[in-house]
Amino acid sequence: MQPGLPAFRLSEQRVPVAVIQAYRKLGDLALVAKARAGDRPALDVLVERYSPRVNSLAAQLMGDLEDARDAAQESLVKLCTKLRQFRGDAQFATWMHRLVVNTCRDAQERKRVRATEPLTEEEPAGEDGDPLRATLLGDLRADLVHGLARLSADQRSVVVLRDVLGFSYEDIARAASMPVGTAKCYVHRGRQRLRDGLEESLGSTAAPGSASAGRSG
Repeated sequence: MQPGLPAFRLSEQRVPVAVIQAYRKLGDLALVAKARAGDRPALDVLVERYSPRVNSLAAQLMGDLEDARDAAQESLVKLCTKLRQFRGDAQFATWMHRLVVNTCRDAQERKRVRATEPLTEEEPAGEDGDPLRATLLGDLRADLVHGLARLSADQRSVVVLRDVLGFSYEDIARAASMPVGTAKCYVHRGRQRLRDGLEESLGSTAAPGSASAGRSG
């Protein structure tokens, strides 16, 4: 789960541990069927199962931690309220990810065009305790967040679905409501823009050092 994104809880209803454990072994479709019939523990387990994925996807799409938290919570609420709209003509995971993508897109439209700030949490030092390595990783993460923010909403969605979540192009097309060919095009263009942005950022970081070296020579 992404740091700072709390687990979504439906209620404090006390359910026997054995029931929850048994439900956790069920597949998505079985849980959906029970939840649609009014089985609250089944819905709890379904939300529990998808909360980490929803939080991760929202964080990748929104960039800003506070916006990601709001979008993730809204998506999980929609999971509960719109579950009856799931027709079963696609995998539940695909339907759920499409719901998150649309929720994030709507949130971005509501806020219109805004500057997305990088996450300000300090990156912990690596296992070797090297603060320089931790700083470099933090800088790279910030550059990636900025790079994603510069992409269009559609490009950002498909790049995250493809390169972060490992979706096939067919699943991306269903989740993002676009033809497979368009999804491939957006992934290609999005990757290129991210690559160009990272190269530009690395170049601007290295430039002062290079200039100093040139003056000292």
